[in-house]
Amino acid sequence: METLKELCGGLPLNPLPPNHGRDPNVPHAPVRTPNLTAEEERLALKNALRYFPPALHSTLAPEFAQELRQYGHIYMYRFCPTVRMRAYPIDQYPCQTRHAAAIMHMIMNNLDQAVAQFPQELVTYGGNGQVFSNWAQFWLVFHYLSTMNDEQTLVMYSGHPLGLFPSLPSSPRCVITNGMVIPNYSSRENYEKMFALGITMYGQMTAGSYCYIGPQGIVHGTMLTVLNAGRRYLGTSDLRGRVFVTSGLGGMSGAQAKAAVIAGCVGVIAEVDEVPLKKRHEQGWLMEVTNDLDHCMKRIREARKSKMALSLGYHGNIVDLWERLWQEYERTGELLVDLGSDQTSLHNPFSGGYYPVQLSFKQANQLMNTDPQLFRTTVHESLRRHVAAINKLSEEGMYFWDYGNAFLLEAKRAGADVEKSGGGATEFKYPSYVQHIMGDIFSLGFGPFRWVCTSGDPADLAKTDDIATAVLEQISASVTERVRQQYNDNIRWIREAGKHNMVVGSQARILYSDQRGRVSIALAINKAVADGRVTAPVVISRDHHDVSGTDSPFRETSNIYDGSAFCADMAVQNVIGDAFRGATWVALHNGGGVGWGEVMNGGFGLVLDGSEEAGNRARTMLNWDVSNGVARRCWSGNSNAYETIQLTMEDQTQLRVTMPYHVQDERILYRALQ
Repeated sequence: METLKELCGGLPLNPLPPNHGRDPNVPHAPVRTPNLTAEEERLALKNALRYFPPALHSTLAPEFAQELRQYGHIYMYRFCPTVRMRAYPIDQYPCQTRHAAAIMHMIMNNLDQAVAQFPQELVTYGGNGQVFSNWAQFWLVFHYLSTMNDEQTLVMYSGHPLGLFPSLPSSPRCVITNGMVIPNYSSRENYEKMFALGITMYGQMTAGSYCYIGPQGIVHGTMLTVLNAGRRYLGTSDLRGRVFVTSGLGGMSGAQAKAAVIAGCVGVIAEVDEVPLKKRHEQGWLMEVTNDLDHCMKRIREARKSKMALSLGYHGNIVDLWERLWQEYERTGELLVDLGSDQTSLHNPFSGGYYPVQLSFKQANQLMNTDPQLFRTTVHESLRRHVAAINKLSEEGMYFWDYGNAFLLEAKRAGADVEKSGGGATEFKYPSYVQHIMGDIFSLGFGPFRWVCTSGDPADLAKTDDIATAVLEQISASVTERVRQQYNDNIRWIREAGKHNMVVGSQARILYSDQRGRVSIALAINKAVADGRVTAPVVISRDHHDVSGTDSPFRETSNIYDGSAFCADMAVQNVIGDAFRGATWVALHNGGGVGWGEVMNGGFGLVLDGSEEAGNRARTMLNWDVSNGVARRCWSGNSNAYETIQLTMEDQTQLRVTMPYHVQDERILYRALQ
């Protein structure tokens, strides 16, 4: 087993490590079907061999060719490190700069077997969210990070380390782009070929930006979504005895069970793959598991009656669960579900993101490889059944929303009944959770802020929890009632986070905060690092799914109705602005959440090392990182954002935002166009 020092020594070539192939004890990504021509296969092999001296080509070429044909991609399994992947304390990384060591800490967390969905394929979450494209890239990145100084920047092209380039001490230490394909060629089919060729990569959101913190990253957002769905649809914050039905217990979706219990409701989550189901149960995130629909209905009725908080995992297909719930209603007149959603990975519907109800899990994995076209047809048939059952239950009083996983978008493409009469380009029969629930929260400047204690010490995390709670309590005394409700939700969350065993992987925490809260928490944590109350640097970051981070017309920007929902200026400007305002690293991605070609998004990492400079960077960068998106949402006509950015300008004298004038009499438009 290598040491961290050996891991930083560059590609192990003399001697070559033994080729153990795929580890049968860990889950693996579905086989990809890029449908390469013979010429494209040769190009993929040639591209992979570029990482190695010619003397090794005759040894490596046959095994890389076998991987390409057997798995649809060259992962270079021979070079999968034997060191245990986890977020080691920052002082254990042999680096010249702590900023580089912090990036290493974050990368290894993304590939931790307890965190990553398919660790040997370098997939963190979402079925295809890559950290790197192959293991040669991993070794080179660690070598570069271990040798870099404060006047160099590591440039990353879709997993490939282009190299270390001279820069300024104030520059980011790493700049990442993933999937930057010319728009006319950014199709799903072209992606499969390009990924197989080793020339681009789908980084999802925080997979390819090295900022994933395990399913905790979405537990909080899901809890807030369910709580606010109860307020909007059911007229109450008390969800005891209320039933929330959804699907998915893999990477991001694995948060749903825990979030339902924290929100106080009955969460019933379907999952076809037994591996993540068992994983969530063993972690304590899922209270009960059953593969029997009769037992499932029995437990729903018992939990509703007793008003107990319950997370129940159904090992089976979500379509079977929805159809059974409809049958129960037809038989008894009892509607057993109040709220519904879906978190299958429909951004990736034909390569393991969605399993059609007509096939077993094993049969589906076989068919998607042996007959991709028939599998596609089967997925579409399943989606039509899926939506039909949801429609029937919704007509009787269930409230359903799209969770931004491209469920309604793919259902529409499958011919399912999801059209909204008279709806706009981003509207369906059911709202996305951004349109009805989280969009207003974004417009207030609230989003998924997070931090990671690089010491790896739970005591440091507990200290930062206390710091953040104190900051939020102080701020909440002087805000509007609407904003105070969001602060109170987050204070409740962070007080309870410790007892709910949120940490999987790095010592990390997430909470939804606005601009003022993020800046104040970051400065308070930086001060705690400076005076030794927190023993090592802390990385602050956020999900790309945030106020300013993502342009996604079917999710993050689906509640923007001025026609600009399909424009990506906000996300691109955000990354550029973060880079020159002090971020330690930045990332810009094509795809993430809804899927390849549907989204532009970006993120950052910023190291708080206790220095005055770190505090100044955090203040400047975080203010921009939120105000950018609020200003854009204000210009699109959102009243919450208008009010928020006005208050921000009053607080920050150097901020000047172009404010919109609204047409007060729309008859003027009709008369002008007659």
